[in-house]
Amino acid sequence: MVTREDIEKKEHMFLGQYAQKADTSKGREKQEEKCIIRTDFMRDRDRIIHSRAFRRLMHKTQVFIAPEKDRYRTRLTHTIEVGQIARTIGRALSLNEDLIEAIALGHDLGHTPFGHTGEETLDYIHPGCFSHHIQSLRVVDVLEGEKGPGGRGLNLTYEVRDGILNHTGNITPFTLEGQTVKLSDRIAYINHDIDDAIQGGILEGGEIPRECSSYLGNDHRQRVNTMVLDTVENSYDRPAVAMSRECGYYMDLLREFMFKRVYLNPGVKRKEVLEEADKVIISLYSYYITHLWELPENLLALSEESGPNEVVKDYIAGMTDGYAKRLYEEKFK
Repeated sequence: MVTREDIEKKEHMFLGQYAQKADTSKGREKQEEKCIIRTDFMRDRDRIIHSRAFRRLMHKTQVFIAPEKDRYRTRLTHTIEVGQIARTIGRALSLNEDLIEAIALGHDLGHTPFGHTGEETLDYIHPGCFSHHIQSLRVVDVLEGEKGPGGRGLNLTYEVRDGILNHTGNITPFTLEGQTVKLSDRIAYINHDIDDAIQGGILEGGEIPRECSSYLGNDHRQRVNTMVLDTVENSYDRPAVAMSRECGYYMDLLREFMFKRVYLNPGVKRKEVLEEADKVIISLYSYYITHLWELPENLLALSEESGPNEVVKDYIAGMTDGYAKRLYEEKFK
């Protein structure tokens, strides 16, 4: 039998000098008995996969709200693609793939229904503001599981929690594995959103800026491959994970193009669809603030500690697109 200790010894033999080894983790807030066959990062990954919040990602919008066809990415397929890209980079850099996978699988657990449109609406109406990366940490720390202090949360390791919290924003994760997921998230969404926009007839391949195509490639496979190889070559045996300046420039240029042509395009987010998403979230938020007793028992129990606005925000952020719409119909029509 291959034991946890065997795996931890192999990590010191085969992982790079800057990789995070499981047995040197900063640990968990609440100490636990070690697993016989899994490292702490492997256990974190498994806890995330088995969480309710992870399962709900399959019914949450990535970019296209209420698409008529099923070929578009969801929040779950985005998460899987981030994990695949990050593991490829991590393996080439001799990093800890178990830590990478745990961070990647958990990084978007706090996303709202209706994608970033829902996030913006909830941020506007919630007194404490709202950001999905902060909510993702709250999901694993408080809303899921019963292993943490006070019998709540998944009690994940510090390294996974740091990677989840800082996968977006200005703070750099302190592990190279977290940095790998942060960069892979951007590589994934820029490229798969181009692919979805082309599939949906919103973009044509020839519209991609010529300088980007010349440097990064002409299709999804080539662009991802260029970005991944550049990251590996630029980061190998270094204490940070980053693209070269030149590749990063063209990726940023491509991202700016996507904002102009897709993310802010009325054809992608039609006015009536955006208004419907806003109405659903605002109406449900207002309803549950005045009908707190109708919340699920676990959230109602948290209301005295966290306050009514916080638990109502938790409830709405955790909804899938379909459930939010059905609940709105039930309450208001």
